[in-house]
Amino acid sequence: MSTILIVEDNPSDLRLMMRAFKKSNLTNDLATAIDGEQALDYLFGQDGDEYRHALPVLILLDIKLPKIDGLEVLEKIRNHERTQMLPVVILTSSKEQEDVARSYKLGVNSYIRKPVDFNHFVEAVQQMGLYWLVLNESPFH
Repeated sequence: MSTILIVEDNPSDLRLMMRAFKKSNLTNDLATAIDGEQALDYLFGQDGDEYRHALPVLILLDIKLPKIDGLEVLEKIRNHERTQMLPVVILTSSKEQEDVARSYKLGVNSYIRKPVDFNHFVEAVQQMGLYWLVLNESPFH
């Protein structure tokens, strides 16, 4: 089963995403990281424990994260041969135009602002799942 990595530090938003995925009938395994350091550890390992996880099929990445922010995580993903082509979707509440521009400059595949309403969020997850997990042709298949 292919895994989606969700990098989100807000417990309420994380629960909302998990519920939205379940309600959307997306059957992918969900892995979570609550800060940028955990996300990088998941992708690259640490202390010689490199690559203990298979690459996720999609990364949903918040920008405002503790320890290492989401844009720095994105930059490290794009600068590493193993992960440079992974689909990364910024999923954030940030409305800063500077964040949008920097995300695209660093190579994000898509930038989505989190809907506040649960039903809108479920719809966004369904559309995202349909596109990234069904329609999109991945370089890893």
